[in-house]
Amino acid sequence: MTMLRRFRWWDVEAARALETELFPDAWSVETFWSELAHVPETRHYLVAEDDGALIGYAGLAVVGNQADVQTIAVAPAAQGQGLGRQLLDALLEEGRRRGATEVLLEVRADNEAALALYRRAGFDRIGLRRAYYQPGGIDAPDLVDAQPDRRESQREHHDDDWHRNCQLSGHHPAVAHAGHVSRPSPMPS
Repeated sequence: MTMLRRFRWWDVEAARALETELFPDAWSVETFWSELAHVPETRHYLVAEDDGALIGYAGLAVVGNQADVQTIAVAPAAQGQGLGRQLLDALLEEGRRRGATEVLLEVRADNEAALALYRRAGFDRIGLRRAYYQPGGIDAPDLVDAQPDRRESQREHHDDDWHRNCQLSGHHPAVAHAGHVSRPSPMPS
């Protein structure tokens, strides 16, 4: 049975192992520690466990009324089962609880599963960071959910715009498996 709980210091080793398995631009142990140092003031981190094994994690930064999804990661064996959406929903709920009226993130343009997850969750593309992810120089579409309380049925009209934006940028939305979505970005002070 999958359970979400707070990310604790003793989870760093398992999270780092999953991170290096999933991403060519993996966070260092020091990055995990740096993020956890800001919990609970401006950060919120969760892990997903199944029978005591870490199978995913997610993090959110909140400053003022703006939240930024820092990361979402799901183990390959747990992908495609809704865990990425469960982690995202938990982050969005925490953002609302902290008073965020806008949620931002950037995502690897080649991570089709994450792009599809965010589209289904109602995020809209607002920009593009060229060659943001290294190595490889992968672009990062910037996404926003400026109205986090919108119902799923109200989001359907965004699908056409989303597909049009992806085609204009040369990226194609597709449903695949869940995975990593973003990296820390500077937050306004």
